[in-house]
Amino acid sequence: MQQTLATAIARTKSSLDALLSLMTPLQSSPLVEDFRMIFERDPAARHWLEVLCCYPGFHALISYRFAHWLHRRNIPFFPRLISHLGRFFTGIEIHPGAVLGKGIVIDHGMGVTIGETAIVGDYALIYQEVTLGGTGKESGKRHPTIGDRVVIGAGAKILGNIRIGHSARIGAGSVVLRDVPNHCTAVGVPSRNCCRTPKSDRASEPETTLDSIRRLADRIENLERQLQTLTLSQSQNHANAS
Repeated sequence: MQQTLATAIARTKSSLDALLSLMTPLQSSPLVEDFRMIFERDPAARHWLEVLCCYPGFHALISYRFAHWLHRRNIPFFPRLISHLGRFFTGIEIHPGAVLGKGIVIDHGMGVTIGETAIVGDYALIYQEVTLGGTGKESGKRHPTIGDRVVIGAGAKILGNIRIGHSARIGAGSVVLRDVPNHCTAVGVPSRNCCRTPKSDRASEPETTLDSIRRLADRIENLERQLQTLTLSQSQNHANAS
């Protein structure tokens, strides 16, 4: 009896060890981080089953990661077929050759297009109708490189072999044709970069502003003197004329 119980316990332990060994790579899978980040980024995500069944952005990432796995092993046809089917069911087109980091969130997602040589860093947030495309004038690496924790607003177009820095933000509807530095915001058509002043440069701001105010005050004082002189000369002329 004791020997049978010990055997059963040993078998259970070995089964649990095997299960844990299978779950370890799953926990480090980018898809797990993609799934987790949806709850952090989207306030409307309330239940895991709802996200699993009703989020096309997550479905597109599932199909992409499988197609990319096949693409990296030089398997022909099937990666593009999976990408095509993913586009048909989700409205999101991600080329199997693109490189996407972990924790990616594609919110709403309809119309998102990510080209073959595009690179997207970790924890990026991409809204609907975003295009990471080429200009049609380049070969080889012809799509943008997106840094970590970048937010790309709805309808933004990022074109060409350019780099978007870490923690940058791309305004909705912007057309970005040049690099965006780290922690900057790009807005407009074509886009303009709006960057916060680094803390190391802020110490000189009060002095620079004070100098500008002083120069402005001096100029106003000079104008007042010129006005007084002109007024006195005109009054003297009137007195002489009379």
